[in-house]
Amino acid sequence: MSLTKAERTIITSMWNKISTQADAIGTEALERLFASYPQTKTYFPHFDLNPGSAQLRAHGSKVVAAVGDAVKSIDNIAGALSKLSELHAYILRVDPVNFKLLSHCLLVTVALHFPAEFTADAHAAWDKFLSVVSNVLTEKYR
Repeated sequence: MSLTKAERTIITSMWNKISTQADAIGTEALERLFASYPQTKTYFPHFDLNPGSAQLRAHGSKVVAAVGDAVKSIDNIAGALSKLSELHAYILRVDPVNFKLLSHCLLVTVALHFPAEFTADAHAAWDKFLSVVSNVLTEKYR
């Protein structure tokens, strides 16, 4: 699945705005993930998962930074996220379904932060982009 030029433009343009609120978006997306899909908490037994906790904020920041790496390397997402893919597949052994769940939570969070910019085209582009990211993160499982 490859992104069209128009989709790439939408993603990189919106990323410029998203990156200014990256920490808040990452934290909110994780809070949404854990509230909506409590089974995902099992991968964080050592974390304080209370809303706004320092650990949640730190991990949310890492999640959005990884999305930013994918945006910056939009022509080589697999290369940009290769180490992260290996970490999640071989060491953390995260259920691949969780990447799709987190992608959905990121979409909702971005839509809430940027309602005017989150048009139908932006939604479709970001959904497709996050699907590519999810696929890259799960390709080491095969």
